[in-house]
Amino acid sequence: MARADLDKQPTDVRRMFDAVARRYDVTNDVLSLGQDRRWRRDVIEAVDPQYGERVLDLAAGTGTSSQPFHDRGARVVPCDFSLGMLGVGKQALPHLPFTAGDGTRLPFADATFDAVTISFGLRNIVDPLAGLRELRRVTRPGGRLVVCEFSHPTWAPFRLVYLEYLMKALPSIARAVSSAPDAYVYLAESIRAWPDQQGLADLVAEAGWQRPEWRNLSGGIVALHRATA
Repeated sequence: MARADLDKQPTDVRRMFDAVARRYDVTNDVLSLGQDRRWRRDVIEAVDPQYGERVLDLAAGTGTSSQPFHDRGARVVPCDFSLGMLGVGKQALPHLPFTAGDGTRLPFADATFDAVTISFGLRNIVDPLAGLRELRRVTRPGGRLVVCEFSHPTWAPFRLVYLEYLMKALPSIARAVSSAPDAYVYLAESIRAWPDQQGLADLVAEAGWQRPEWRNLSGGIVALHRATA
């Protein structure tokens, strides 16, 4: 498991993800009511990895999101700032080249990857704009970006229900299934504070990506943003 300079990532956030690593995938499955599996499939289809292409899966955690790229014949590199997550992932998927790295200072050369993707991790980068610029740096000209992130439900009545779930029900459920339930209070607060679909598209464009667009998943609970280098 490779390791890079992680000094820029706040230690408390990194420790939080280290703490939830052991039951992270199970907890996500429960809290999303199984929707996370569909969202991962949508990411794969959006990236459309071709055999032999190099793909960076940033914020890969335990590698659950990375394995499908490997199955398609792509040379995927799972990268994350949490050594706890990477350790759990390396035990389960030893054939993947797990790499530790700060999202604002990636340990890769310019124009290394044909496609880069980050799922539910851009919020956790200390400077999301810098993270998007760094992803742009390591992507070859014409390469693809796919960002899968929590967003704002498009139907106003559902948005109110969703916010109630985030701030009240989600932490309670997490206490029953997570190895570090307090981390999910942070999760709920970070989702509520995150930009909406257009706001994230504007951030992607500001970072130097071309033709940003998005598709809503699950009524806008999640949005899939795409762009090209």
